[in-house]
Amino acid sequence: MTANHDDELAALRAQRLKQLQTQLQQQASQQLEAEEQAQQQAAESANIDAILRRHLSSDARARLTRIGLVDPKRANAIKADLAAMFEQGSINTPMSDTALKQVLAQLSKSRSNASVRRI
Repeated sequence: MTANHDDELAALRAQRLKQLQTQLQQQASQQLEAEEQAQQQAAESANIDAILRRHLSSDARARLTRIGLVDPKRANAIKADLAAMFEQGSINTPMSDTALKQVLAQLSKSRSNASVRRI
C-alpha cells in the first residue's frame, strides 16, 4: 500500500514539476518579448530624437522638452508627427521656435475641431 502512495506522490511531483517548468518557460518568453519590444521602442525614439536634433533649433527642442514635462504622451505624438513631416520633406529645416509654435497651433486646431456638438 505504501508503494502505491509513493507512486502517486511521485506522479504528483512529476506533474507539478512539469507545470512549474512550463510556467517558467512562459514567463521567460514573455520577458523576452517585453525586452524586445522595449528595445524596439528605444530604437524608434532614438531615431526620432536624432531627426529632431538635426532639424530643430535649440529653442524649439527646449519647447518640446517642456511640453514633454507637462504631457509626455502628447510630446511623443508631436515628435513622431514632426519626424514624419521632416522625412516627407514638408517642413523646411532648420525649424525655429516660431515655426514650431505655428505647427503646434495647427496641430491643436485639428485636435480642437473634433469636439462634440450639442443639439
